[in-house]
Amino acid sequence: MQANETALARPILRPVLRLLRWLFSLALTLFGLIVITFVLTRLSAIDPALQKVGDHASQSSYLDARGELGLDRPLAVQFLRYLGDVLQGNLGTATSTGQPVQADIVRTFTATLELATIATVLGAVLGLALGILAALKPRGLFDNIARLLSLIGYSTPIFWLGLIFLLVFYARLHWAPGPGRLDVVYQYTMKPVTGFALVDAWLSGSPGILRSALAHLALPACVLALNAMAGISRLTRAAILEQLSKEYVLTARAKGAGTLRVVLVHILPNVAGTLITVVALAYASLLEGAVLTETVFAWPGIGRYLTVAMFAGDTAAILGSTLAIGTAFVVLNSVTDLLVTRVDPVALAERG
Repeated sequence: MQANETALARPILRPVLRLLRWLFSLALTLFGLIVITFVLTRLSAIDPALQKVGDHASQSSYLDARGELGLDRPLAVQFLRYLGDVLQGNLGTATSTGQPVQADIVRTFTATLELATIATVLGAVLGLALGILAALKPRGLFDNIARLLSLIGYSTPIFWLGLIFLLVFYARLHWAPGPGRLDVVYQYTMKPVTGFALVDAWLSGSPGILRSALAHLALPACVLALNAMAGISRLTRAAILEQLSKEYVLTARAKGAGTLRVVLVHILPNVAGTLITVVALAYASLLEGAVLTETVFAWPGIGRYLTVAMFAGDTAAILGSTLAIGTAFVVLNSVTDLLVTRVDPVALAERG
């Protein structure tokens, strides 16, 4: 009886144990990231106390600032204080903006998240479709288009591509608005609720604001989507071409399955893990901050914020941005690994 109960409990415990292992691995990785950022603060040539009081402050003011920041305490105590502040969301005050770093990160990261998400979805849909069509007819029309777009996406500097887009579609054809997230007339009339321009524009109930948000998002999203589509289409094509010569594909075709059914039903499930990884890597690279694209289009994202902070020597903003970007990267990679193990036939077979 006990043996039967144990056998019945195993299928229930396995997903729970896998989830606990995943959460522990995620927490351990995030803890390591916090340790690295703490070490960077101590190795930095910028003195936070001196930065706070200024170069011409008295010695007593400088010492008071060190005591206020906890820099006169043992290193272990400083780390525990830093860990507590990070867990509470207290990342200090950015000297470049005069605002709390966590507020700046929420504002800028939502802008990057919106841009990166739209660009990734657009690049993934077009890249997967183009990669499939190119693999089905090698050296055909779609294959040549895929090769050309991959060449442009990989070889063209992204800032130059952004400038060309602005020159053609904004300055010459007047099809798109200028840089920024909204027209100037709407910047102070739209109430920020979520931090996402499209969502806030929709919530405002004004068709004009929504059209402005969509129009400003179009050019930078297309530039980043082209960059993401280049890698996604190329790797999708390679993955499908590899599978077309496998025995299970030949068997399916011998049974009368059409090309579309072979690709959708038989091939795509077997390469789903690879495709998820490719799309996730493209998404992660954009979430890290598309610095050049955000600079060219004056997009107020985390990449542009980090660049300004680096030029200003703003330690709090630099470390807060690094921690936010690193956390997003770690979480996305962990979620991707979890999804891959769910859809990858080899991983499923190994797990039993």
